[in-house]
Amino acid sequence: MKGKIIFFSIVMLALTSKGLAQSKPNMPKSIVSTSAAIRTYYDDKTLKAMSKGELVELYIERMKVMVKIMPHIALATKPGVTMSDLGIPDDSDNRKALDLETEATQTYLEITVNFLRKMLPYSDKNQLVTMILFYEQTLKSLHEVEQQ
Repeated sequence: MKGKIIFFSIVMLALTSKGLAQSKPNMPKSIVSTSAAIRTYYDDKTLKAMSKGELVELYIERMKVMVKIMPHIALATKPGVTMSDLGIPDDSDNRKALDLETEATQTYLEITVNFLRKMLPYSDKNQLVTMILFYEQTLKSLHEVEQQ
């Protein structure tokens, strides 16, 4: 009996904390996803030493960052910038448009990542290295632009 009460209490606590952790509808939302960042950049030699499986994962990670940033570069290139930060009215129409765009991007990424996981293992390893370096150079260039 004691075990059931403890289990029930834990379940209720988890459900309550999850409900409180949900984002509030009026909280400012980021234009560029906060997950649109690369923490480590690689050089040609390091990439060539990696396995094809590791390169596939790096390629997919960088592609996802590009997809999350590129459509928004006229507005922001850094994750975390909100509509309010840019002077865009944070009204229900604009929030709805941002939510719809975020949802569409997520759907696109899910489909594309599934496709890439099936197809990229057949790609040339040197081509993967070249494209990872291209993505990284493009992202570095965006950081240079935002500093001007």
